Amino acid sequence: MTTVTAPAKEATQSPRIRWNVGRIPYFVPALVILVGLIIINAVVNHGFINNQGWQEALIAASPLIVLAMAMTPPILAGGGGVDLSVGPSAGLISVLVAGELAPRGVTNTFALWLLAILFGMAAGAVNGALVAILRVAPIIATLATYLVFAGLATQLMPSPGGVVPPGIAALSGTTGQIPNAVFVLIGLGVLWFLLLRTAFWRNLIAVGSNDRAAFTAGVPVTVVRFVAFVLSGAMAGVGGILLTAVLGGADATVGPQYTLIAIAGAAVGGISLSGGRGGLVGAAAGGASLFLIQNILSFVQVSSFVLQIAYGLVLIVAVLFNGGWDYLRLRRR
Repeated sequence: MTTVTAPAKEATQSPRIRWNVGRIPYFVPALVILVGLIIINAVVNHGFINNQGWQEALIAASPLIVLAMAMTPPILAGGGGVDLSVGPSAGLISVLVAGELAPRGVTNTFALWLLAILFGMAAGAVNGALVAILRVAPIIATLATYLVFAGLATQLMPSPGGVVPPGIAALSGTTGQIPNAVFVLIGLGVLWFLLLRTAFWRNLIAVGSNDRAAFTAGVPVTVVRFVAFVLSGAMAGVGGILLTAVLGGADATVGPQYTLIAIAGAAVGGISLSGGRGGLVGAAAGGASLFLIQNILSFVQVSSFVLQIAYGLVLIVAVLFNGGWDYLRLRRR
C-alpha cells in the first residue's frame, strides 16, 4: 500500500519578516515625537519659526533639557536609581551664583562654572554615598537631599533676585542665529560621546542590566553607582548655571519644579527606568518634547492645572511604552 505524503513546502517560500526591536536605537521614538511637536508648534504658533520663536524656546528649554540629561546616569545604573534632587540642586546652585557669589565680587565666568560644577559633584557625591555605600533606597536618599537643598535655597534667598554676571547672562543670548545655550548642550554631548568609549560606560550598562551578574564578572558595582550620581550632580551644576541665565537671577522656588518634569523627560527619551538602556540623546529629546508640550498649552492659554495633568499623562504613557519596549526586546532575545 502506498503512503500519501503531504507536499513539502517550497524551498523558495519567502521568509517571514520579523520586526527586531533590539536593532532600533532607543532614542528614535523620542526624536519622532520631538519632530512632531516642533511641527505642531509651528502650525499653532506661526511666530515659532518666523519670529525667532524657536531660539527663545530653545534657550528657555535648556535647563530642563540638561536636568533630564542629569537624570540619565543614575537611572542607567539600575536599582531604581532616580535622582529626585537634581531640580533643587540646580536651584540652590543658581541661588549661590546669583545671590551669594556674584554680589560678593566673584564674577569670573570660568570660576563660576567651576564652582557650580564642583558643588553639583559634591551634592551628587552625597547622594552616591547614601545610595551606593550606605545602601539607602535611591528614592528615599534623594528625596532627603531634595528637601535639604530646597530648604537651603529658600533660606539663602527667600524672594527672587540676585546679580547675573555678563558671562552667565550671555547664555540667554544668541551668536548669529544660534542660541548660546546650544553650545553648552553640544559640549555635554561631546563629553558624553567620549564617555561612551570608556570602560565605565560598559560597566554602567552592565550594572544597570544585571548588577549581580556584573558583580560576579568583577565589575565594581558600588563605584559605578557612586560615580553615576556624581555625574548627575555635575550636570545639575550646569543646569543651575543655565537656570540663572534664563531667569536673569535666582528664584529658590523654581528648581524643585523641574524634578518631576525631568524624570518624565528621561522616560519620554526612551531611557529604561529599570536601568541598562538609554543615553543623553534620548533624554535631551525627551526634555525638549516636554517643554514643547508646555509651549503649545501655554500658547493656547490653558490652565496650569491642565498642564500638570498633561505631564502626568505623558509620564504614564512613557513608562508603559518603555515597559513594552523592554518586554519586546527580551522576548526577541
